[in-house]
Amino acid sequence: MTFTKAADLSDLPDNGAVAVEIDGVEVALVRTGDEVFAIRDECSHATVALSEGDVTFDDKGTPEIECWLHGSTFNLRTGKPVIFPATEPVPVYPVSIDNEAVLVDVENPLSINEEQEA
Repeated sequence: MTFTKAADLSDLPDNGAVAVEIDGVEVALVRTGDEVFAIRDECSHATVALSEGDVTFDDKGTPEIECWLHGSTFNLRTGKPVIFPATEPVPVYPVSIDNEAVLVDVENPLSINEEQEA
């Protein structure tokens, strides 16, 4: 895996998103408590930045991000759409925290079938 520094942990608001570019890939970084998620910063339904949307939680506490334009919501662990009109998933990327550095690997998106369903 090739992790690249994307931001400092202190740059990420709790329950909010920040847009970054990593090796030419637009990524939304989302911090919820002690967890940080990285998701492609583009809704699969329309060319809209997900980083401009709200971070919400489903009834089980799973973090999601909402596309502000049409209301599609995506699971931050899997990238799967939860609410229409989006029907295609958005890539999510592995994240590692090293001290205060948030590292993201955009070369190896997580498979939707991996453990991120938790």
